[in-house]
Amino acid sequence: MKTQGKAIIFSAPSGSGKTTIVKYLLEELNNLSFSISACSREKRNNEIEGQDYYFLTAKDFKKKIDNGEFIEWEEVYTNNYYGTLTTEIERIWNSGKHVIFDVDVKGGLSLKKYFGEKALSIFVKIPDFQILESRLRGRGTDAEEKIIQRLSKAKEEIKFMPLFDIILENNELSITLENSKKIISNFIEEK
Repeated sequence: MKTQGKAIIFSAPSGSGKTTIVKYLLEELNNLSFSISACSREKRNNEIEGQDYYFLTAKDFKKKIDNGEFIEWEEVYTNNYYGTLTTEIERIWNSGKHVIFDVDVKGGLSLKKYFGEKALSIFVKIPDFQILESRLRGRGTDAEEKIIQRLSKAKEEIKFMPLFDIILENNELSITLENSKKIISNFIEEK
């Protein structure tokens, strides 16, 4: 695949605010387009196929892995796959835009490696663990078992923070949003 644009990668533990940041940037910067990930988990009530994710069965996901249709993929939880389809990046770059990702930490590092100097990887840091737990519970979308699983995973993901280009602490959302806009604008303008 020919690299036609840049890749902005936001990664963080679930509940850190990365999705809120990415949505803000998409509204503010018209030269960005969201990379819609594929996943094999169940669709939540408020999610839309082809807008939030491409929802696949685990069997279909594995078939696409075998066919080499992913730039990166991870089995995030048992039989729960997430990945970036090659066709998704082609779609965005063919439209003349830069791609922005909202992915888990391992996926973010895989994308950073894949895109090399065309990529900017950003880790969204949570102020503290109690805030993260509060955010996850406040969503009201996950069972207690899932919340515990996400918190445990977050402890592991934080260890990878130093491998990202930028660590963006999300203490005060309005400040975080403005900082992220400046960071991305500067990166896109670099030659």
